[in-house]
Amino acid sequence: MSLHFARTALSVLCLLAPAAALAADLIPVEDFARHPQISMPRLSPDGKYVAVRVDTDDGDNHALMVYQVSDMSNPVSMLRMPKYELPTSIVWVSPTRLVIEKGKQFGSIDKPLSTGEIIATDFNGKNQDYLYGYDSKASSRSATRGTDRGWGSIDGLPERANGHFYMGAQDWDVQNQSSLYDVNAQKNTRQLIGDIGVGDMTFMTGADGLAHFAYGRDENYNFVVFHRENNAWAKLGSQATGASFAPISFAPDRQRIYASFSADGGPGKLVEQDENGGGRHDLAKDDFGSIGTLQWTALPNQPFAATPMTGLPKPIYIDPNLPAAKLHMALSQKFPGQVVDFINYSEDGSQLLFSVSSDRSPGSYMLIDTQTFKVRKLFDAAPWIDPSKMAERRPVRFKASDGLELEAILTFPKSSKEANLPMVLVPHGGPHDVQDTWFYDDDAQFLASRGYLVLQVNYRGSGGRGANFKEAGYLKWGTRIQQDLIDGVKWAIEERYADPSRICVYGGSFGGYSAMMATIRAPGLFKCAVGYAGIYDLDMMYNKGDIGSNKRGRNYLRTVIGKNDADLAANSPDKLADKIDVPVLLVHGEDDQRAPFAQAKAMRAALEAAHKPYQWLSKPGEGHGFYTEKNNIEFYNTLQSFLDKYIGPKADVAAK
Repeated sequence: MSLHFARTALSVLCLLAPAAALAADLIPVEDFARHPQISMPRLSPDGKYVAVRVDTDDGDNHALMVYQVSDMSNPVSMLRMPKYELPTSIVWVSPTRLVIEKGKQFGSIDKPLSTGEIIATDFNGKNQDYLYGYDSKASSRSATRGTDRGWGSIDGLPERANGHFYMGAQDWDVQNQSSLYDVNAQKNTRQLIGDIGVGDMTFMTGADGLAHFAYGRDENYNFVVFHRENNAWAKLGSQATGASFAPISFAPDRQRIYASFSADGGPGKLVEQDENGGGRHDLAKDDFGSIGTLQWTALPNQPFAATPMTGLPKPIYIDPNLPAAKLHMALSQKFPGQVVDFINYSEDGSQLLFSVSSDRSPGSYMLIDTQTFKVRKLFDAAPWIDPSKMAERRPVRFKASDGLELEAILTFPKSSKEANLPMVLVPHGGPHDVQDTWFYDDDAQFLASRGYLVLQVNYRGSGGRGANFKEAGYLKWGTRIQQDLIDGVKWAIEERYADPSRICVYGGSFGGYSAMMATIRAPGLFKCAVGYAGIYDLDMMYNKGDIGSNKRGRNYLRTVIGKNDADLAANSPDKLADKIDVPVLLVHGEDDQRAPFAQAKAMRAALEAAHKPYQWLSKPGEGHGFYTEKNNIEFYNTLQSFLDKYIGPKADVAAK
């Protein structure tokens, strides 16, 4: 396995040419089923090394690899992770030492879930140590760490690398407590620098090495912010926080802070203010979308550009005269049509690791010498993807039936006229604080490569537009959210993008729920529906699956779907199967913890009882979305055949 693993990594670093097209010039389904093999690059403080996460094609094996920047052909070291485990965060705490958060990949739909374990290693693979987690026996200080039974996270770094990092910790035996430690990652020692009697808080640390802010959602799912005042925590009220406030970091003067702020629950702005909330002024804002990605200078760090979370990702330059801003502009011109993202600098600012990506490219990683401006490509995220063969993704806006302006992303089949196209509506998962963006999307590109127009609607409840927009979707899963999706389809028909007789709906997780509910709410609009790892019985969420397994999760469910039995039943597809008037494809992983397999079986039983046609695909060992390449290939082939049958060129669109 080790030889194959190393060759896998090298094949990517050598930037192999994209896979050859099939004889019919159809992009192979395998190209969309593969996972990026190298990701999460981080440049060492001295600029000499790059650490990356490496994955095998089967999705089961992962490693941390370190390469010398001067010779990217062979790794300096490889830290193999146990099967299914992978790095979820990588930081350099010195020029020779790294700290890694461990996680597990439970499915392709959700991001990897952190296990709360934190380990450290030298760049050459030596002196590995277990710093925090549930396996205290693995630690070099196991004799004194027997009480370590919790969930740790990397909550920040000192301004200059000194071998330390800031670690947030949640003790499993103390639910309502969050702690912050200054950890010496070389000696595996720690010092408590902040704690608060509220669980699941994130901390922001000052230059004095102490926690100044704690923020997050409490056990009642309320977002709260606390400020350290006179050695005690003071909860900030609406006068200080408005409708939303989240601290980001201290400014170079170490007195003022950068934060995300909205006075009325609208789109979040980037602001600078005194630590106590005074002297607040806007640095970047957008009337439609919240400010998202920030671009930072080298030390002392300050944001020089900010990008709204909606529309085309066009940066807002806070101070266009800063050298970093000028460099960003120059690189953006060098890579037209792509978005430049600064990842991290060497500590002296002479080396910069950055990425470029677009709607048609999953991304490439580059290194630039900021003195000579020489650029080197290190690797592509997915070298088998040929951007020239991918489809355009276009952000659009339309009015919902109640007048609310919504955003959607349209993906157009390449070399097709933009009119009267067969269309697939693809609702995103979540649903809350999740959104579809302009960037490359495997599902959308796969469907577009097969000739389908793809519509992705950022319905109310989605992220990217502030607290009010997100909360407008609470208790509206089966009603207003579905109407937003239906309104998007009707808009695409009115604009003559979509052929009204050739429309299907396909979604994963909450999108699978919507695939069923949209057909129920709009009979006759769709020709087929595909539910992938979906939720189909709302009441079941309280009793099965990881969301309802703890108090915090149950309070989240009460907030977003309610607890009234009649309402839950009235908005559960398995209780309304008799109203589904289209053929259904159900796809599910049998080891799914987020949307348990029981959800799919309940939907299948309901369809059978109502004598409705359906097709079934399930896989043992798969979680929330198929992860292995083999199963993804089978899924995409099944999806293609199903869609072709009902809205493809040879489909009988007059038949139900």
